[in-house]
Amino acid sequence: MAAKRSKEVERKYDVTDTTVSPSFEGLAAVARVEQVAPQQLDAVYYDTAGGDLARNRITLRRRTGGTDEGWHLKLPGDGDARTEIQAPLADTLPDELRDVVLAIVRDRELAPVARIRNARQLQRLYDAAGALLAEFCDDHVTATAGDGDEQRWREWELELGTGNKALLNRLGTRLLDAGATPAGHAAKLARVLGDPPPSPPVTDDPIHRAVAQHVTELAHWDRAVRADEWDSVHQMRVTIRKLRSLLKESEESFGLTEDSWVLDELRQLAAILGVARDAEVLAEKHQQTLDELDPDLIRGPVRERLVDGSRRRYDVGLRRSVTAMRSARYFRLLDALDELATAEPMPAEEHAAEPGNLGGAYKRLRKSVKTAKAAEHTPDRDEALHRIRKSAKRLRYTASAIGRRKVYEAAKTVQTLLGDHQDAHVSRTHLAQQADAAHAAGEDTFTYGVLYQREDDLMQQRRGELNAALDQLKKAIGH
Repeated sequence: MAAKRSKEVERKYDVTDTTVSPSFEGLAAVARVEQVAPQQLDAVYYDTAGGDLARNRITLRRRTGGTDEGWHLKLPGDGDARTEIQAPLADTLPDELRDVVLAIVRDRELAPVARIRNARQLQRLYDAAGALLAEFCDDHVTATAGDGDEQRWREWELELGTGNKALLNRLGTRLLDAGATPAGHAAKLARVLGDPPPSPPVTDDPIHRAVAQHVTELAHWDRAVRADEWDSVHQMRVTIRKLRSLLKESEESFGLTEDSWVLDELRQLAAILGVARDAEVLAEKHQQTLDELDPDLIRGPVRERLVDGSRRRYDVGLRRSVTAMRSARYFRLLDALDELATAEPMPAEEHAAEPGNLGGAYKRLRKSVKTAKAAEHTPDRDEALHRIRKSAKRLRYTASAIGRRKVYEAAKTVQTLLGDHQDAHVSRTHLAQQADAAHAAGEDTFTYGVLYQREDDLMQQRRGELNAALDQLKKAIGH
């Protein structure tokens, strides 16, 4: 049985041994209250020796007893909400769950850190149609951690079912009126172990702060890619490129050189993700274009070749990406990024460029513009324009890190224009290849020509808009 993912919305309350459980009679929407037979729950919680999961507000347990025994992984969310992933009971941690937190635990051992036993009295609240609105748990807890003393306490828990937040608030009011107080910890494990070890502090340097933020984002998008969430490959790739750009623009501050292995590993990781991302872009682009096209202009199995074929290439690229993200090589890259994010900046020379080397980034963009103008009527034109886009992207990331909003927006405009140009260029090349394949198979190739011309028109339009965007960027820089 595959792991099951769900959203959990719950609140916890502290109570004494003598506190009387509340009644839920008379509450609007609650038609029936079911008393469930007492449950004996026994859970062993796991973490690394350094408390990596706790530091990231993640809990992992193997629980027996109750209706949902098995392995439970809980990920942080907003407010009272968390994402819970459940896998069937097994002696060892299922790979499917470990994979979710690999960017955090890497190849470090996950070992038991606490045992929590719980005598639970459970009430289920239903509406008139029989839908489960919420559950109320009265828990008597016994917990141990390592060689520590046994801890005992009682707590109440409200977990929302199909009910809404207004119902959760009304139920919570009943608990408070009965003598409960909001729990001092969001999870039982946090009460047993106390506060997790603090993360290494980040310096006040804006570039280091930006790198630290992107390293955190990388772990988030790592989980999303493994779950194949929409647009996650793109977002992870963008985060990697932001990191590489900031590190490259501020090499001396981080003690790096242009040929640093960290920069090379980031480049190669982005390239691996790029296989899936390029296929994803083509699938979406062809789908949208074909939906907009007059049906009379669509001849032959065009959708199967363009859309379905791109989606199959995406699946292959995604599997290749996840394989790379399970390697020791990837883990060592994450270790290195953690160290760079929290390291003290290297002493700057008195003649150093402005923070983040914005001037250097703009100088490289101007050089790429000059090269593109020289290649305007040559076969190298499209690649030269793509290099302007790359330069604009690096300038944008640097401007964002140091708070130069106008430069950021102007560079983003240039990047977007040339991004459309590059996507159309890639699509046009793909269309020509698929037209050849269709012709070899004896299929009608008329539609490929129509789509090719649309992409060519878009490329010409974006080139026509480029000079005005570059002028705006020049004004934003102040040159």
